Amino acid sequence: MKIYVGFDDTDHIDADRGTGKLARWFKRELPDGCSMWGVVRQQLLVHDLIPYTSHNSSACAILDAPDDSLIPELISRASEHIETLSLDGSDPGLCVASENDPSLSRLMPFGRLCTERVVTQREAIEAASGSHLSGHGGNNQGVIGAAAAVGLTAEGWNGRFIEYGSLRDMPERVRVSDLQRLNVLVVSMDRDAQVPSPADIVYTKGWLRPRLWGQRAIVPVIPKGEGYWESLGEKGRKNGGSQKDSR
Repeated sequence: MKIYVGFDDTDHIDADRGTGKLARWFKRELPDGCSMWGVVRQQLLVHDLIPYTSHNSSACAILDAPDDSLIPELISRASEHIETLSLDGSDPGLCVASENDPSLSRLMPFGRLCTERVVTQREAIEAASGSHLSGHGGNNQGVIGAAAAVGLTAEGWNGRFIEYGSLRDMPERVRVSDLQRLNVLVVSMDRDAQVPSPADIVYTKGWLRPRLWGQRAIVPVIPKGEGYWESLGEKGRKNGGSQKDSR
């Protein structure tokens, strides 16, 4: 079964690591019988009333586990992981829910709401009722993003992968067949929706970040020549944040 572990607000503007890295590094803390399927970055609303570090994003680790009996152990390990690696001046939050958790029916619309308007901790707590939601420092504002990360990721149509198999070891130019072996689907965004063939090459610009679409890792591409494609998206600059960055 899949278990979603959402992290948010674990860093500050001068940090050498962010929430994405903290979520990725949680792989080292997993108990026996549990593995990391991937980590998805979720983009939330950027607004003057929302303190954030650079982009107001949160992250969700998607874990494969035999059943939900490992959830208490995962909560304990994730809590310790946050308390060990989160930085002074941050307001960390943690949310954990399994794919069978009834709270997902509330967390999914809550996640979408966090991309549309400013929400409160109380709304996050109500949405996560029945699953695990906890704050681990500061004003605990990170519970909002952590809950949103779980909801958006569980919905299966939001965010981009920042960890997925050997994703980060892929070369700048990669064959479609190599991505298929990683269980990554290459999809043309061209008007004619031509289907990339296994022998075709995808130019990733050194930044391969599949989208989470339909519960799958998808690389959207556009044609750049016969048998040659370019992935959409590229690494952006780190923007300055709002209130939180003044700490």
